[in-house]
Amino acid sequence: MLIGSSIGGWVALEMAVQAAADDRCAGVIGAVVVIDGVGAAVDGEPVADFFALDARGLAEAAWHHPERGYLDPARLTDEQRAIQQANGRTIAAVAGRSMSDPTLLGRLDTVDVPALVVWGESDRIVTPAYGRAVARAIPGARFVEVPEAGHLPHLEAPDATWAAKEPFLAKL
Repeated sequence: MLIGSSIGGWVALEMAVQAAADDRCAGVIGAVVVIDGVGAAVDGEPVADFFALDARGLAEAAWHHPERGYLDPARLTDEQRAIQQANGRTIAAVAGRSMSDPTLLGRLDTVDVPALVVWGESDRIVTPAYGRAVARAIPGARFVEVPEAGHLPHLEAPDATWAAKEPFLAKL
């Protein structure tokens, strides 16, 4: 089973697409769970410009309760700031500034394993409408929206996120 959040959701989808296209991977992936994944280009639902957001803007875009996600940059150590900057450079290198691949949405119809798409209702990095479009592109995928959660529902509302995944997992 692949479970991925945000860019990890994109990676999980790419792996599921690749596995479906390669007979050598038959049976390797049994299911995929995407949690507020980026990666697709969905008309009318752009991925927020993560790189243009300051700490406050990121908290407001990514969290239902922004005060829970806000990290005051003035309180970070030099080492923590360096880690954040390195993480940002890595994200830019891996995902590009758009954090999407314009071909991904059109390739999702090849996914041939059970798929669950979980989304925080308050995600403003990639909206629930974006998540629904991703789920519609995957044959048989189920979409579940987590109330009172943003881009990281597994951190902000772990019990509700688990409750969304549990029935899916029980059927595998």
